[in-house]
Amino acid sequence: MTTHVAFLRAINLGATRKFPKEAIVAATGTAGFDDVATHINTGNVRFSTRMRSRARIEDALERAYLADRGFEVPTVVYRTDELRDVVTDADGFGHDAKHYVWLLKEAPTAALRERLEALSTADERVGLSERAVHLMLAGGYLDARLLRPIEKSIGVATNRNVTVLRALVRKWC
Repeated sequence: MTTHVAFLRAINLGATRKFPKEAIVAATGTAGFDDVATHINTGNVRFSTRMRSRARIEDALERAYLADRGFEVPTVVYRTDELRDVVTDADGFGHDAKHYVWLLKEAPTAALRERLEALSTADERVGLSERAVHLMLAGGYLDARLLRPIEKSIGVATNRNVTVLRALVRKWC
């Protein structure tokens, strides 16, 4: 059995997309996954499975969440070693207090990597790791000018503060 962490996108943001932690645990278990746990109510789920294909795991979870909630829940899955690597890469980019990471469903192409890294400015630095885009900010998140260009370029992804990712690695990896 391999342990994975799933990141659910766009839940608990409004009145119509509620997905409480207990319901996430139940739906994940119903989908056939074991040792299910959540961390804070933003869609961070640990589970174990014998399945090897990340695409099959994501598909099984997305189908289970749609059946349970009645709306689509894009889901990005990392093995625990992959998540540790994302945090190690984040540490290599520096210890900015305002460091956000988009966790990607698919690895970016070389051309996309080059284009995103070229967006960096003195106040907003972009870095990439295997399936993650890092944004380090001098100012506030809502004032960041690179949010839209990044989000329009990367496909299916979900964003977390690096502090949350470090906590998940300490807790589950």
